[in-house]
Amino acid sequence: METCCRKKLCINAGFSFGLASTSTFGSAAAAEDEERDSLSRAFNESLSKVKAASSTVKKEDKPLFTFPGAQPFGKLESQWRDVEWTEEQKTTLMKTVSSYKPSSKEVTKARVLLLGPVGSGKSSFISSVQSVFDGRVTNRAMVGSSSTSFTKKLQSFNIRGQKGEDPNRLVLCDVMGLGDGEMTGLTLHDTLSIIKGHVPEGHKFSPDQPVRSETVGYVKRPGLNEKIHCVAFVVNASKIMSYPKGLSTTFQQLREHISDLGVHQVALLTHIDQICPDTAKDVTQVYKSCLIQNMMAKAGALLGMSTSYIVPVKNYSSELDLDMSTDILLLGAVDHILQYADLYFQDNTPQFDECA
Repeated sequence: METCCRKKLCINAGFSFGLASTSTFGSAAAAEDEERDSLSRAFNESLSKVKAASSTVKKEDKPLFTFPGAQPFGKLESQWRDVEWTEEQKTTLMKTVSSYKPSSKEVTKARVLLLGPVGSGKSSFISSVQSVFDGRVTNRAMVGSSSTSFTKKLQSFNIRGQKGEDPNRLVLCDVMGLGDGEMTGLTLHDTLSIIKGHVPEGHKFSPDQPVRSETVGYVKRPGLNEKIHCVAFVVNASKIMSYPKGLSTTFQQLREHISDLGVHQVALLTHIDQICPDTAKDVTQVYKSCLIQNMMAKAGALLGMSTSYIVPVKNYSSELDLDMSTDILLLGAVDHILQYADLYFQDNTPQFDECA
């Protein structure tokens, strides 16, 4: 697992994720500001060009903008990650996820917390994963379209297996998005309370009413079953260059606290079809796209993690039917998450001497 510096920061119940003030996070380096502003201007200038270049893409899949730089629509001859886009590979991945069992006998399911800004695609990812196993597009988790978080409470979704099969041993936990102000979004205190297992199912979050021992349903002594076993950060590829400048510092400080709890972290890069016309038309082009490869690097810089921990995904949104390649990308992301969840169990399960 990637190592974070172990700085012990004061945890304030009112700490909110979003546009950080200079008193909280400090000013960003002048060079970073200048580079970011320059890239943002380039994005705006290139918007009209992208619309013209992507005129052949279906209306609902039209990319919002392109990444500025050399060969934005360039394609590599070979994939920069090796993926097989076949029905056999989809079947293999479904069996891998369906047969997964936590390596610890103390738990029955892996609990994964999805964290990200408003509109990053957390709820859509949950619905998309469930759709793969249902064999049709379903909306398991309610999805909003406003600028504020649609999800206000802690909701745990047990991913059902294929028809006639037992449920998968995976629970995806959805919470309100990281906000854009001091009184909006999930606070640091509440985030860590969720991960530690103190927050009851269905608890409705409010920045001015932090989770405390007096909270109704508060779990005073959570067992391994109540805790979070892996955190998956979710970022929107089409919004990376417009996220508040302080969000990177917020993410990295959050990751330090999560690392102190011994919880492994991965990341999902969503809405890749909105930034790459080729991938919008054919998902199998995702790992040949120079544009998405560049945006993966930007996501890594934003989160403060290596791109080896990040996987691109395309959620189901306007589609009515499943697509095999989209399914493979989603199942691959779930498999990636479960691998890191299992590292948590290995780290937190007592090792007994077989000869004792």
